[in-house]
Amino acid sequence: MTIPYVINNTIHIIESIMFVITAISVIYLFFFALFSMKENLPKNRAAKKKNKFLVLFPSYNEDRVIIDSIREFMKQDYPRELYDVLTISDHMTEKTDEAIKLLGSELVVATYENSTKAKALNLAIEYVGDREYDVVVILDADNWVDTNFLDELNNAYYSGSKAIQAHRIAKNRDTGMALLDAVSEEINNSIFRRGHVRVGMSSALIGSGMAFDYKWFKQNVKYVKTAAEDKEIEVLLLKEGIYIDFLNDVFVYDEKVKNEAVFAKQRRRWMAAQVDTLITSMRDFPKAVAQGNWDYADKLFQWMMLPRVMVMGFSLLFAIGMLFIDWVWSIKWWIIFIVLVYSFAMAIPDFLVDEKLKRTVRKLPLVFLIMFVNIFRIRNANKKYLHTEKGV
Repeated sequence: MTIPYVINNTIHIIESIMFVITAISVIYLFFFALFSMKENLPKNRAAKKKNKFLVLFPSYNEDRVIIDSIREFMKQDYPRELYDVLTISDHMTEKTDEAIKLLGSELVVATYENSTKAKALNLAIEYVGDREYDVVVILDADNWVDTNFLDELNNAYYSGSKAIQAHRIAKNRDTGMALLDAVSEEINNSIFRRGHVRVGMSSALIGSGMAFDYKWFKQNVKYVKTAAEDKEIEVLLLKEGIYIDFLNDVFVYDEKVKNEAVFAKQRRRWMAAQVDTLITSMRDFPKAVAQGNWDYADKLFQWMMLPRVMVMGFSLLFAIGMLFIDWVWSIKWWIIFIVLVYSFAMAIPDFLVDEKLKRTVRKLPLVFLIMFVNIFRIRNANKKYLHTEKGV
């Protein structure tokens, strides 16, 4: 049966538009995945000065994980008198708060009805007052770090980096969703962090394992107001032309989500944050291009792209679907799909590629469905904090 001309032409127009959108995303991902495979950049030279750090642990309802995280952090090799740890306790028990203080962390209690990390960060700076620091570090309540963490940040700061993203890596891969979450994070690290810095562009921030010049942060944190605090900080940095460095060999161990429900809620919050930040910042795109602020223009372009799993899902669906309409049309979709899969293969580190990952790949259609449904559920998702429960 022949498809009527009008319907066939309409399908072809829609298919062509979708192909252009998808192809641009795939070429972008392939380019930075390719550069992520270059040899490691030289490490920062050893600092001749020990700077003073303020380390923040915003903690909302994190009684299960925060005590172990503080205990682990206190094992730093860095001189104890040169770093202060401050936990922002929000909706945690008095028993947890007392245990945190006994471990050597200062504590400030937040009592917000609608809590966000942005509010916690502002409260922390208000609590610190006129104390002087060189660098502020932001960690999540479940994050663990190696004993040389502050030393490595100090080396980078001494070498001139005023905004730093450490390499966040999975603490656990004990379920299928946790493994996929770990793989997703490493793909992000390869493409949006390591690949970017290796072509001389800024790394993306990720919400924790971040460090900033303290004076800059103190002056600008008041502009951070939503649940998309890392993206707001990125905008502030890149508009000023401040380069964001990525420390590939400095690890922050982060707990990955263990089931589909938590994954869906977390990704809905992230997607809403990305869309909201893009809407408020998109007007800056022409100015960023005109001024040659390519880091900022690149960031806005990143936020315009569909999530990677959706790009993969759409490219495969169109490749199969076009076989039943006109197999010639499907060829370009199969090429794009293969290039995308190869990009991911380059971006995934070898230590994550094993039999367990191969078995877990069958969950990808479910992940695609979750991300697709989230498109219709992001309204107001960034207006309040959607807590990702850890330690369960």
